[in-house]
Amino acid sequence: MLIFPLQSSFNELDFLLEEELLDLMTFCLQNPQSPEIGEKKNRITEIGKELHADGGIDALENFFFVVKNRITEEIGKDPEPFRSLWNGIDEKWNH
Repeated sequence: MLIFPLQSSFNELDFLLEEELLDLMTFCLQNPQSPEIGEKKNRITEIGKELHADGGIDALENFFFVVKNRITEEIGKDPEPFRSLWNGIDEKWNH
């Protein structure tokens, strides 16, 4: 019975991280000259570390796939350059 609340909280955490990634990458793509870019990119890297700690490289791949599709559809820009911010988290992730 305890498994359901735990599962629910993990799904909520995933949703929150996905939304935060979406917001951060969208901001960076729409405001490339902003002085906040460094801070935003650092947070993207930290989220990658959190995702990897929770689900390994599969979590990185899945999250990036979803976020990339949403950003591409919503603002017509490609967040592919941000994949490299997660380099060094896992030796298999090299973009």
